Amino acid sequence: MAHTESPAAGASPFAFLAGGGEMGERIRAFDWAKTPLGPAESWSPALRIVVRMMLANRLPMLLWWGPQYISIYNDPYRPVLGNKHPWGLGLPVKECWREIWDVLQPLIDTPFHGGPATWDEDLMLVIDRYGFNEETHWLIAYSPVPDESVPSGIGGVLATVHETTEKVLSERRMTALRDLGTRPAEAKTAEAACAIAARALETHERDIPFALFYLVDADGAHARLASTAGIAAVGELGPRLLELDVKGGPWPLADAVWTMQPQIVVDLADCFSAVPAGPWPDPPTTAVVLPIGSGKPHEPAGFLVAGVSSRLRLNDAYLGFLGLVASQAGTAIANARAYEEEQRRAESLAELDRAKTTFFSNVSHEFRTPLTLILGPLDDAIADADERVQRERLLTLQRNALRLQKLVNMLLDFSRIEARRVQISFQPVDLAELTRELASNFQSACEKAGVELVLDCAPLPKPVYVDAEMWEKIVLNLVSNAFKFTLEGRIEVMVRQSGSHAELVVRDTGVGIPADQMPRLFERFHRVEGVTGRTQEGSGIGLALVRELVRLHGGDVEATSLAGKGTSFVVKVPVGTAHLQGQRIVPPTAPNSMVLRTGHYVEEALSWLPDAGAAGDGAPASVGTLHLELGAHLPV
Repeated sequence: MAHTESPAAGASPFAFLAGGGEMGERIRAFDWAKTPLGPAESWSPALRIVVRMMLANRLPMLLWWGPQYISIYNDPYRPVLGNKHPWGLGLPVKECWREIWDVLQPLIDTPFHGGPATWDEDLMLVIDRYGFNEETHWLIAYSPVPDESVPSGIGGVLATVHETTEKVLSERRMTALRDLGTRPAEAKTAEAACAIAARALETHERDIPFALFYLVDADGAHARLASTAGIAAVGELGPRLLELDVKGGPWPLADAVWTMQPQIVVDLADCFSAVPAGPWPDPPTTAVVLPIGSGKPHEPAGFLVAGVSSRLRLNDAYLGFLGLVASQAGTAIANARAYEEEQRRAESLAELDRAKTTFFSNVSHEFRTPLTLILGPLDDAIADADERVQRERLLTLQRNALRLQKLVNMLLDFSRIEARRVQISFQPVDLAELTRELASNFQSACEKAGVELVLDCAPLPKPVYVDAEMWEKIVLNLVSNAFKFTLEGRIEVMVRQSGSHAELVVRDTGVGIPADQMPRLFERFHRVEGVTGRTQEGSGIGLALVRELVRLHGGDVEATSLAGKGTSFVVKVPVGTAHLQGQRIVPPTAPNSMVLRTGHYVEEALSWLPDAGAAGDGAPASVGTLHLELGAHLPV
């Protein structure tokens, strides 16, 4: 036997173990003579020193001494042992930790046999300390303890440990919640949200070995299985349909509805013939049923049935995590249902819009026939009328019938554009010359009104491809609009090249438009309050139609205005044919074959002058309402 120092005469053999808390008392009371270490009075100085140091330390420490690795530990190490305390004191490590001996042996043997100290972070160990195999994680450091009294020079191994299970589980569960919060965002239906959530949970089976997502039916009396994770198919564990108002059955949904609290189901093996094992050999024995909130008391949107890992304790942290999973699923379901409702509203609005378009089209056709039958005889009556008064009456009838016909045609134009039934024929034209001819028709009206009409339409470098009839409407409408709201000053019409676009500019010195009304300038049926114009006539849809016609050319229209100073419209259309892919391009038409329907626009403009007709028909409008309407006439 190796030489040891004898205690001083009269001294207790356990004097070196003074203090040390509970473990100091247990070590002093332990019969060490029955272990390979022998009685305490025979312990080597190295063993005595390290035991005394370990008992005084506040970190969990465990000493394995001698070739058998006999266990001695301090007070902070007791929770590590759990129910193995104090049974593990004085036992060889392979008996105390037999379930993980295959992992621990190389970590202990290495420093004991002269190798370096061993160290590991977040080492996973499945240990039995509370009556079941538990998943745990540890920061460990195993260091050799020198002892000159033994031939090898190393008497044992000192283990300093720190449990990191809580940290590892927290990080792992945060990842699961992040995945669960990100992936269902793409779901467009509640069922899709559940399916995406289930797929997200399949990668986190250590915490949720299986999951069932149920959605409550519209009747509120049944829950229908929406998706599963960790379960191959619908079966005994996950019935397709469950009644909410009936107690019993595989899962206590009725209790979950009533309390809106998690319901714990134990002894799953007694309830089901087969329970999926998940990532561990032994299947879960416990599951939790959690209501998925809908924002209404006792009216859940669904339920989450989550299996509890067979290797973890169901503590408050675990229940809190499952509650957050249910909450994340509830958010995804709510977002998906909000999207579904928005889609339903959008479809309803689209259906209303289609019905409106059909109505406009039908009404326009219904109006056009009697208007045609009215206008034809009116033309004949005007031609035959001798009396001046009678002729003026007929002219008034004709003028207003033409105005009504123009409005009907605009409604029909809109219905055709929205139904995508309008036909466009693009042909190369001298845009400057065509624009000048169209705008010059307002020369006589401007002279009678005392307004200067300035035309600046220099030839462009290349022809521009437009639908000639639509371009007529764009130009005539903008010039007519400028004339309507320009009581004095000038109207300028300009055509110019700007990069890859041709530009039409119609600028006036009229009443202008208030700044707060500009964002709604091109809205259909919008009326601007508080302006002065030559007339209050108009339906409020003309500028919207102009914009649609310009967009059909691949261009856009912009407007700037200053109240009391005037308004400027700039129409931009691309030059060349690159933007006309798939569109109908026709050869240029001879100028004398173009039917320029300017008469109605000019006649209407003349009717706005004070001496144009009967009182009230064409008198200047007082400050009131400006109809943002420009007449348009597409061929019928």
